[in-house]
Amino acid sequence: MSDRDISILIVDDAKFSSAVVSRTLTTSGYTDVRHAQSAAEALAKLEERPASLVVADWLMPEMDGLELTRRIRQLDEQLNRYTYIMLLTAKEGVGALQKAFDEGVDDFVNKSAMNDQLLPRVMAAERLLRIHNRALIENQRLLELTGKLRKHTTVDALTGLGNRQYAIKRLDDALKQARMRGGAACLLIIQIDDFATLEQRHGKKLAQQLVLTMGRRLRQLVRPMDVLARITTDTFCLVTYQTDVAICTPGSFKRLYEGLNHRAYKTAGGFLQVGVSITVSHAGEHDQLDPELMLHRASRGLESSRQNKRIIDQTVLT
Repeated sequence: MSDRDISILIVDDAKFSSAVVSRTLTTSGYTDVRHAQSAAEALAKLEERPASLVVADWLMPEMDGLELTRRIRQLDEQLNRYTYIMLLTAKEGVGALQKAFDEGVDDFVNKSAMNDQLLPRVMAAERLLRIHNRALIENQRLLELTGKLRKHTTVDALTGLGNRQYAIKRLDDALKQARMRGGAACLLIIQIDDFATLEQRHGKKLAQQLVLTMGRRLRQLVRPMDVLARITTDTFCLVTYQTDVAICTPGSFKRLYEGLNHRAYKTAGGFLQVGVSITVSHAGEHDQLDPELMLHRASRGLESSRQNKRIIDQTVLT
């Protein structure tokens, strides 16, 4: 059943197309529909009251839809929420689609097919929003548990992600699944570069805020079923099970690397640009690795990643 009371914000400097979108949504039963005639006005409205779905024109004066997307994602990180972003565009081709997705856009609708595509895409967005909202609620629940289970918890108190103990357990599960069903257990080690220097320069409180913001960004960049954990002060890990070992390569996680390295992090002291080093490794059905050894082996490539500014594949190293 559709949640027709979800909050929708339409952002378009053209009154006619904005009215068309609004009419399509309201006649289909959506009751919480707001309008903004510019990206700046949209950001002000979102700060005043969040929206579940933003439908925005790609081409707008002063700030286009892609820049608006980047600003919304920063707000999402700051406030620990998720906003589904759909762009309206006349652009054609795979290149435009890839550019939009790389900037964090969830979906886009071609204006020439808007009458046919808009409503089905909005309904699909509702389903995905329910998944993200459940994940956010679960994360909040985990954060609340940390106050009661600090000594024996598997939850990282700062980020609400799993801790090292949790990562070991889930990696062990993925390794067993790969041995039983084929495919591969895939492990990424993700480390903030020069964290000790950063903490000394900016202070512990701001450094912790950076870690928290990075954890939120990681959740946005990975699939809901992937396992994220913070295993040391400056290091995260990502555990996935893949049916095809070919997916566990540096190229498969290029978007993750760029999403962490090419966008600044908003903190109380302003925006910080930091480097992040990543290694990837995998173990298949014939590999007899235990999770501790796999974690140790994967971590050895972090310095190489930092120096070469790319993801390093540690699978072949012994």
